[in-house]
Amino acid sequence: MKNRFITFIFAAVALAMPALAQTAQLPVSSPIEKELAARASEATEITLDKKMLSLASRVMDGKDTYDDATRQLIENLDGIYIRNYEFDKEGLFTAEQVEQLRKNYETGEWSSLVRNRDRKTGESSDIMVKLVNGESHGLFILNVEPKEISMVLVLGPVQMSDLKKVKSIVKGTVKGRGGAEKSIPTKGKSRP
Repeated sequence: MKNRFITFIFAAVALAMPALAQTAQLPVSSPIEKELAARASEATEITLDKKMLSLASRVMDGKDTYDDATRQLIENLDGIYIRNYEFDKEGLFTAEQVEQLRKNYETGEWSSLVRNRDRKTGESSDIMVKLVNGESHGLFILNVEPKEISMVLVLGPVQMSDLKKVKSIVKGTVKGRGGAEKSIPTKGKSRP
């Protein structure tokens, strides 16, 4: 599950790139999120608002392709919010709580791209996009397993064409001349 969660984070960052024409408000944790965090054996809550993303993009020196590509992906976002709740046993959250998390994004502005349910295992996945004047301005990913809930919310314009950039970042490669993939130089650091 950790690899799927990391992939979700990279996908969310990759999909959001161009400058946002309007300011988005900071999402407030819902009462359900607070309940989930209180019951979870491990709770990870990452909140990167516009100021924190700006700081992160300035810290990257751009001397290697990985830093430069990542900086370009995050510098104009309004926020990335990640929540991951792991539980010691099944049954510590209800289907109603999960449905309420979904309903927060089932409004006229948000459209469902992916809706996957496995009744045998209780697992489900949702990917929703916020549309403003026909353009994507947000991405919400919800992944539910019997003992884990993961959410990623990206505020900012989302362009599907940027997905290839993140795929390269995740794989640690870039397209060279002639379309051949090359490893990204990493100043002696290994890539995840």
